[in-house]
Amino acid sequence: MQKVEICGVDTSKLPQLSAKEMHALMLKVKAGNEAARERFIMCNLRLVLSVVQRFANRGEHSDDLFQVGCIGLIKAIDNFDMAHEVKFSTYAVPMIIGEIRRHLRDYTPVRVSRSIRDTAYKVMQIKNRLTECNCREPNVDEIARELNVKREEVVLAMDAVSDPLSLFEPIYHDDGDAVYIIDQVCDPSVSQTRWTEDLALGQGLDKLPPREQKILKLRYFLGRTQMEVSHEIGISQAQVSRLEKGALKRLEKYVT
Repeated sequence: MQKVEICGVDTSKLPQLSAKEMHALMLKVKAGNEAARERFIMCNLRLVLSVVQRFANRGEHSDDLFQVGCIGLIKAIDNFDMAHEVKFSTYAVPMIIGEIRRHLRDYTPVRVSRSIRDTAYKVMQIKNRLTECNCREPNVDEIARELNVKREEVVLAMDAVSDPLSLFEPIYHDDGDAVYIIDQVCDPSVSQTRWTEDLALGQGLDKLPPREQKILKLRYFLGRTQMEVSHEIGISQAQVSRLEKGALKRLEKYVT
């Protein structure tokens, strides 16, 4: 395995156990053997690393995500029920992912209303409980019935607190080249750089006041002179020039 240093841990030197050895070690963990618990955690740190790599390019340091993922791993160990005869990794991965997503959601710059966040928290609790009971993830209708709310409320809550995806996040990968989100949504006749720049420009324009939007569209999309714009809007050319400069300065913050 390639050496990866994360949180001071050399992942290439982490122990690997067979399924039989993992099962025997988990029996000791459930019997309260602390040394076995520590060893079981160490033997599954590669699992945490594999999940952390899914969240690359999210603006979070990998060491921080690794530590959060370890919390999810420990929760999975503590809550794992051997009676279900499910592989530990199958059970642990969703819990590790959930812990990292909660961390990203709590520190996201996008503000979501308290009521929606509360609903999303309840949804996650019910989802984890039903997953543990049924050994599979529940669908939206099952969660809505448990919460006694409309399925639309469940979808809205989960969408509102979900972490944003990078346009360059891979959605499919085999032995060849990866397929990224941007490959599925951009115009193939336009370069990726030009497409993302146009997207950022459009979003930046939407944040400007209506009058400034109109001035920039008339000036730079329709090719009007400042004098023509002043006549159309009903203000002086000097005002057009001042508003145009201010709008361009604000727009620059959104697209750079």
